[in-house]
Amino acid sequence: MPHRDQEILMLRRELELFINERQTLLRVVGATAALVACLDSKHLPVGAVVSADLVATSINALSEETLQDALNAVRAEIENEEASDGK
Repeated sequence: MPHRDQEILMLRRELELFINERQTLLRVVGATAALVACLDSKHLPVGAVVSADLVATSINALSEETLQDALNAVRAEIENEEASDGK
């Protein structure tokens, strides 16, 4: 049984790593979605338009649930920044 316990512990650690990585990726996607939503493509340098389009297309390909999770992951951080800017 010790071998089985070791395997369970290893799987638990891997799962924790995946969960932490997902949270990090959700924060990145959420922040990126918020940034893209604020951009005016008419004022972007030509080279940035292609990248912005790729980002927007990738974000739009996410499921609604995943996108909502991403936005929720950064909402508190964005609101805290806005509150501290208005001191």
